[in-house]
Amino acid sequence: MGIFLGVDAGGSKTHAVLTNHNGIVLGKGLAGNGNHQTNRQAAEINIRQACESALKQAGITHEQVDYAYFGLAGADREVDYAVLRPMIAGLGFPRHGITCDTMIGMRAGTNQAHGAVIICGTGFNSAARNRAGEELQYGGFGYKYGDGYGAGSSLAMLAYRSVIRAWDGRGPKTALTDLVLRHMNIGSVQQLFDDVLDQKISIPLDLAKTLFEAAEADDQVAIDILTAEGEELGNAVVALIRRLNMTEDKFDIVYIGSVLNKGRGTYLTNAIERVVTQHAPQARCVRLTADPVAGAVMSAMECAGLTLSEDIESRMKSLTF
Repeated sequence: MGIFLGVDAGGSKTHAVLTNHNGIVLGKGLAGNGNHQTNRQAAEINIRQACESALKQAGITHEQVDYAYFGLAGADREVDYAVLRPMIAGLGFPRHGITCDTMIGMRAGTNQAHGAVIICGTGFNSAARNRAGEELQYGGFGYKYGDGYGAGSSLAMLAYRSVIRAWDGRGPKTALTDLVLRHMNIGSVQQLFDDVLDQKISIPLDLAKTLFEAAEADDQVAIDILTAEGEELGNAVVALIRRLNMTEDKFDIVYIGSVLNKGRGTYLTNAIERVVTQHAPQARCVRLTADPVAGAVMSAMECAGLTLSEDIESRMKSLTF
């Protein structure tokens, strides 16, 4: 028997789910931003609100929760945990754990407590956990801190750069030119150049889509960009796998984010998997299809010593908000 709370606190929303030991949902809570790096006070209020809503709906007290597990955006370094430990302890759950939200996303995408994850949406992040429970992560800090490109925002910039370089003669002709102009509703590259430089027009994040479209049309510039970025994403996750001594283990690498899960074509993911296979031949790349909060609840159960059956795994991964 037991009662378990899982929380997924991100930059735009906070989800909380309370279940029994069979994964039957007892209560849910929903609130806003849960990232302390954005707004510490608002994050604490929203995380508390989501938890209290789930408890109230279930008719459960804090003391009745056997384990609460929090996947928190912004839980990146020790300086973050110095803020988050007292914040989460102040919620009143006697037994609880904290990790970065990347790790609950990983757990929601696999049927094991260990594995790895690559997040590639607007931003980039990668993390891994070995059988001993040791965790490491890379990314989210930007190019000058060692990150590659890979993220949607960076892919959009690379698409734009390729159009400018083709126009001024520094780079090869590319199908991206017509695709980018059409996407941004601009008549010429000269106007595109001038508008971005003089009018401070922003490069739209969804311009990354044009890379996948051009690659599908066999444009070599787009193919080369997606291949190089995929290799860098593979390099990031493999470095974590190597540092955690997981190269001979069998585990899943979970893809999270629109670039990996909604991007058309396979050049990016093929490049990732080629690098992974060279260094961790038993690893398998899979796409996240469950709500990440399911990973938080399952982690709470496992921290309390439960071994999850296939039925519980399936029930948790069918959670919806």
